[in-house]
Amino acid sequence: MTNAVEINNVFVKFESTLVLEDVSVSLAQGEFLGIIGPNGGGKTTFLKVILGLIKPDSGSVNIFGAPITRNRNLVSYVPQYSSFDADYPISVLDVVLSGRLSRSRMFGRFSKEDKEIVEKSLELVGMQDFKKRLAGGLSGGEKQRVLIARALAKQPKIILLDEPTASVDAASGKNFYSMLQKLNEEMTIILVSHDIGAVSQNVKKIACLNRNFVFHDSKELTHDMVEAAYHCPVDLIAHGLAHRVLQSH
Repeated sequence: MTNAVEINNVFVKFESTLVLEDVSVSLAQGEFLGIIGPNGGGKTTFLKVILGLIKPDSGSVNIFGAPITRNRNLVSYVPQYSSFDADYPISVLDVVLSGRLSRSRMFGRFSKEDKEIVEKSLELVGMQDFKKRLAGGLSGGEKQRVLIARALAKQPKIILLDEPTASVDAASGKNFYSMLQKLNEEMTIILVSHDIGAVSQNVKKIACLNRNFVFHDSKELTHDMVEAAYHCPVDLIAHGLAHRVLQSH
């Protein structure tokens, strides 16, 4: 089976600063990868390389066996933060409908098929009863669900999320990850987060990124992985969790 994502020896520089160094990773279809690492470590750049928004200085990126320029429509992106003006009169339905737009179709009426896809996307994230509400009046967790519904309206096979729970409370975050696990039954998910505990409980694989990509095709974090990502000694302690975050020691 063709891998969903295949990245080989990718280097990215911004002027004289090396942001990604010799990054290589293969992700099978249906994978759920969580990426942790410090601010400025290249995590958002990594996602934008997969999207084709940043072209590597060297190396290659394939999506389902083809360059991203050919399969861009198979990937959707939920950015780190997107605010809605509380007074701007745009409904949840209109926000999600915008996910059906493309470079080739920026104007014109939405078709019956478009509206059916949007209704399904809202249902998948549990926001169908909010479609007539103004987006600006939603809570942080509800806004994140709307943004994911907009990404799903594109009907992707891969969805990328950049710090999706940064603006939601703990209870909403738990429900949010349950929703992602359900979506993972139909698509590949790559998620960037600073929340090591939440990521380790909910994803299938974990990687660390701080210019270099450290990935052992496992859900288990090692001290070496974390120290390589944060460039300093780190002790991780897990209390009362029903899963293993660290190796046995």
